[in-house]
Amino acid sequence: MKAYLSGAMEFASDEGAGWREDMTLWLDKTVGHSVYNPVLESEALVKEYGAESYRDWKKNDIQKYSDFIRVCVNRDIDIVRNKTDYLICLWDEGVLKGAGTHAEVTIAYECGKPVYLVNKFPVEDLSGWIMACSTEIFSEFDELKIFLADQYSLMQD
Repeated sequence: MKAYLSGAMEFASDEGAGWREDMTLWLDKTVGHSVYNPVLESEALVKEYGAESYRDWKKNDIQKYSDFIRVCVNRDIDIVRNKTDYLICLWDEGVLKGAGTHAEVTIAYECGKPVYLVNKFPVEDLSGWIMACSTEIFSEFDELKIFLADQYSLMQD
């Protein structure tokens, strides 16, 4: 099985690489699942498209920036829809200024794929839309890991 690791990148420290790296190792070791990590995919696209300075384009060349980001958006949508089995999402401060995480959660929901949300906000501050799209909601990654180990270890037997 393959998980999509959704969460803030543009407005996250380290582009959200740290928690994704931890989950990648844990999923492989504990339940034998692989992941789609958009941080690594983004790095590959930057190299492929010669877009090393794409962040500068946001200020200096909006069309060039939009064209490159559109490539990233299209790739992510395709992967959520067609190449992953479930979505793990970190819902924290970084997602509030962005839009990709909102879309990924909604697309996974629309496709009938489980969405496992790690929510870092008080429940009353969590969007009802995101709540409704989530299959399970956790407050910590440790809770999610216990759930995933129980949920998917049966599939390996």
